[in-house]
Amino acid sequence: MKRDRVLARAVPLALSFALAVPLVGLGQGTASAATDYQAEDAAISQGTVATNHTGYTGTGFVDYTNIKGSYVEFTVSATAAGTSALTLRFANGTAVDRPMDISVNGAVVQSAVSFPATADWNTWTTKTLNVPLTAGSNKVRATATTADGGPNLDRVSLAAAADTQAPTRPGQPSCPDIGEDGLTLAWGASTDNVAVAAYDLYEHGNKIGEAPGSSTSKALTGLTPNTTYNLTVIARDAAGNTSAASPVVDCTTETSSDTTAPTEPGTLSATDITANSVGLGWGASTDDRAVVAYDVRSDTTVYKTVTGGTTTTLTGLACNSPYSLNVVARDAAGNVSAASNTVTFTTKACATDGGVPSSVASLSTGWTIPWGTYWMPDGKTALVTERDDFRVWKVTKDGARTQVGTVPEAVTTNGEGGLLGVAADPKWETNHYVYFMHTASEGNRVVRMTYDGTKLTDYKILLQGIKKNRYHNGGRLAFGPDGYLYVSTGEAQTPDLAQDKNSLNGKILRMTTDGKAAPGNPFGNYVYSLGHRNPQGLAFDRNGRLWEAEFGNSSKDELNLIKPGANYGWPTCEGTCGVSGMTNPKATWNVNEASPSGIAIVRNVVYMASLRGERLWRIPINGDNESVGTPTAYYVGTYGRLRTVTKVPGADQLWLSTTNCDNNGGAADGADKIFRVNIS
Repeated sequence: MKRDRVLARAVPLALSFALAVPLVGLGQGTASAATDYQAEDAAISQGTVATNHTGYTGTGFVDYTNIKGSYVEFTVSATAAGTSALTLRFANGTAVDRPMDISVNGAVVQSAVSFPATADWNTWTTKTLNVPLTAGSNKVRATATTADGGPNLDRVSLAAAADTQAPTRPGQPSCPDIGEDGLTLAWGASTDNVAVAAYDLYEHGNKIGEAPGSSTSKALTGLTPNTTYNLTVIARDAAGNTSAASPVVDCTTETSSDTTAPTEPGTLSATDITANSVGLGWGASTDDRAVVAYDVRSDTTVYKTVTGGTTTTLTGLACNSPYSLNVVARDAAGNVSAASNTVTFTTKACATDGGVPSSVASLSTGWTIPWGTYWMPDGKTALVTERDDFRVWKVTKDGARTQVGTVPEAVTTNGEGGLLGVAADPKWETNHYVYFMHTASEGNRVVRMTYDGTKLTDYKILLQGIKKNRYHNGGRLAFGPDGYLYVSTGEAQTPDLAQDKNSLNGKILRMTTDGKAAPGNPFGNYVYSLGHRNPQGLAFDRNGRLWEAEFGNSSKDELNLIKPGANYGWPTCEGTCGVSGMTNPKATWNVNEASPSGIAIVRNVVYMASLRGERLWRIPINGDNESVGTPTAYYVGTYGRLRTVTKVPGADQLWLSTTNCDNNGGAADGADKIFRVNIS
């Protein structure tokens, strides 16, 4: 232990030793396996090797003499020049800090590093620093900077430091070679402090391919003729760091030389009609090359695509509703046959205690990408955000709206970023706080403003450091029954972040109203659940349980029941899988049927707004169990891209908003609407 008087100078020990474990490559966000060096085996000046405390490793530890300049020097080896993570294991049983300078090969690289008090001399803790090393042998010295000397030093551990620097943004993409069913995508090279390992290629936020880091072009095949593809490129290094998305390029494949459409399918018939499904069968079509798919449609709205056979069961139909369906055949060139005959039927009566949508009416018009909707605690008005204009509106129950302000420092990403979710403090009538999630210059933020019922003031950042990208920004806010704020974050087109418990991305976060991690969170930080790709729907049921909807990539969209600490799989799983430690969704959809955004719960039924699917899904919760019944769809193709659905306080009623003005919908500014849906 430390003495109160200065000890006699100890005889220096000059020992050099080899690495016990070789340095290995880095994984995402972590350092390589560390190599331990025992302090008792190092060169010691004005200190002694001691064993009079417990908990040390090796054969002892170094007790520094209480004098400025006492040191321990380690001889270490590095396979290559670069930054390494140096971890010192120490104990300090006094009440005073014992700072030390850390030098490498005679040069101080970290000065006056704090080594604070521990509970006692038997309590060991660690301090990790990044230090530069040269290839080969290095002298690393820890020198006391005060008359109190250094702490008791057990060992140091050395590992290559994690690479946290992202590659630069790739240059403007182009399409130098375009064919009927493929194209070559080229881009400007990215640079990285280590090396670019790969380029990920995205079409409207969905990954469609990748190329090695040494390449700046990629041939994309299996495309549809005469179709425009909205393409971006993201660079990735070996540590999993990803760049910002490149600028966008729109490339249109050539019109196919195949202009012959398939023949009209044979007679369509409908059988086995239930409240939510129908069996369909039709005669095969022929084509000069090949029929690749049949589309089951209502007028021209596709309900289902069948790629094998001429029969199917169409599920997800609304109960007690009339349908008129036909079938068309398609070939690889996109040629579409004439429609088959039309079958008309009415699904059977509804059998549910949760109610069904009974009427829909336009409530408010003139919107441009209304993204977040949140009812004020008094139940009289709602706040609605517009994503790309950063405007916030007060909307009354009859649809009248008044702008109350804009959110400062918000920026767009030319994709899915901007002004996103909004939530009102449950105690708003006394504190006047409202909360927003928005994209800013450095990333995504959760912020708080004061709202007096007529205007917004007092912008305050509560949480930042949430990585942004063109797509996958999450953005939904919701207050739980526990009074804490729940935040959905996307993985910013960096899938590995979803599995990193220390990252804010690809998560549902839980925080206090003053911006701190909520007490009781499973990992001691902001993270409540992990393994999410792009979660956007949050809603609490009558039992206080949290349900969440999220976008899949190319396979399955999900509805999840969220539990603290649970891992929902991305990128290991998309939809249901059998991987140990991953939590499966309660329901899944093909991405062309859903692409979900907001959700709301009315009478124990989840309602899910769908963008690409252009429909409102109804998913009944099975009583108080952790399962759901058969999903059914409403308004398929009727109103376009449905973004947010919100329960109206004190009524069995929903507000349903569109975002047809976004870059996927292409409608003119002001074309979006909010609808009122009655549930009965």
